[in-house]
Amino acid sequence: MDIIIIRELRIETTIGVHPWERRNRQTLILDLELGIDIRPAAATDRLDDTLDYQVVAQRIGDFAAARDFQLVETLGERIAELVLREFATPWLRLALRKPGVPSGAREAGIIIERGRRD
Repeated sequence: MDIIIIRELRIETTIGVHPWERRNRQTLILDLELGIDIRPAAATDRLDDTLDYQVVAQRIGDFAAARDFQLVETLGERIAELVLREFATPWLRLALRKPGVPSGAREAGIIIERGRRD
């Protein structure tokens, strides 16, 4: 299995359990690894034969911007479900980080791995 990566995608959303967190939209940082066979695209040199990571990134950004969540865990799981469903990738690994939380740390977050990695 080959892997397409998207690193440090910044997404805007309303997230948090505390009232002060929910007053303003926050920027979260997402890393994504998507399992795919890139050989067809390598053979044809055509974007139509691979997973367009620009489309994936845009869809994730639009999804996050249109919703609000209390937990990073919930947002991460919803993004994983969306990517698996809409982009037909058999496997993904997603890291979602929230800068500055907890206080004194650079960031906190989660890593989700879903699907089958052959």
